[in-house]
Amino acid sequence: MKSINNKSFTGERPLYGTVDSLVDSCRFGEGESPLKECRNIKVSNSVFGWKYPLWYCRDAEVSDTVWEQMARAGVWYSDSITVRDSVIHAPKNFRRCSSLTISDTEFTDAAETMWNCTGLNLDNIRVRGGDYLAMNCSNVSVNRLELEGNYAFDGCSDAVVRNSRLNTKDAFWNCRNMTVYDSYISGEYLGWNSENLTFVDCTIESSQGLCYIDNLRMKNCRLINTTLAFEYSKVEADISSDIDSILNPEQGTITCGNIGELIIEKDRVDPGRTVIKASSITKYSDRPEWLS
Repeated sequence: MKSINNKSFTGERPLYGTVDSLVDSCRFGEGESPLKECRNIKVSNSVFGWKYPLWYCRDAEVSDTVWEQMARAGVWYSDSITVRDSVIHAPKNFRRCSSLTISDTEFTDAAETMWNCTGLNLDNIRVRGGDYLAMNCSNVSVNRLELEGNYAFDGCSDAVVRNSRLNTKDAFWNCRNMTVYDSYISGEYLGWNSENLTFVDCTIESSQGLCYIDNLRMKNCRLINTTLAFEYSKVEADISSDIDSILNPEQGTITCGNIGELIIEKDRVDPGRTVIKASSITKYSDRPEWLS
């Protein structure tokens, strides 16, 4: 492979169409699309300082590299991309990519990042400012994700998340065939309008979460500070903790400790379609407080 070492580039498309090359210890300054349309390249110990560094690329490996704040929209429309041991300060990265693997990497401003990707694999990723992370992605595998940012995984399908800590309002909306294992999730309105959503050995904190879900499954999960759960959901839930309140589940079975308040509006749901197996129920109501 050709080697390109210790160089500084500016201007538009300085290494356009590069193939079969090692790019090491280089800086790409002001100038768009420095590595557009590249094939079979390895980039290491380098800095991207400007917009659109890797568009329409194939078979690219990037390691120990920094995307500075102006290197936004960094990797779009690319296939078979691997990024590891890097720091990404720029938003709107990784769009419409396939076979994308990112590991041991930190995102400091991940707004609108990883949209419409297929074959997305994340391992040991730290994300800040990650609103709408991984929206509309499919065939997703996530392990050890630490996320601060709202609306994560909106519209995802065929996804597995493991060993993660997610502080994210409105996560997992409009999802299909998604399973989360051994994770902590804190955020309002969790999981709305999804289908085949499963949580296993998770701790969840949510206001009005886990609602409007077709086939929600929960196995050995804890619900802390969780209110008005399961509204209009078809649910099979094995909860190892108490639940603050439950509102109008559509059907299924809920097993848990104490329920602080169970609210069932008989004109909206058929109570006979949901089996409640609680150790105790502190209060029964036929209307939520805002209608009382």
